[in-house]
Amino acid sequence: MKELPYILDYYDRTVSLEISNKYGYTLMESLRKFLFSKTYKMLSNPKLEMWEFSPHGIFDMWEAEQITGNPRNSLYLRRD
Repeated sequence: MKELPYILDYYDRTVSLEISNKYGYTLMESLRKFLFSKTYKMLSNPKLEMWEFSPHGIFDMWEAEQITGNPRNSLYLRRD
């Protein structure tokens, strides 16, 4: 899928900025934390088609991963 790098670039910039704004990390630290997460691994898997989620939803998954160790614990996915 040749569009995936462009899609990932958008999420990289948007989610990293949200991480930086909320947690006070530099943009480079935020990007690194995002790129090495389980959430990013899921996002970059074309079979999961996660680009249908908003950047805020992806951020919520990343945040759930940081707290619980599993991005699937995100309220955005569970809809509790």
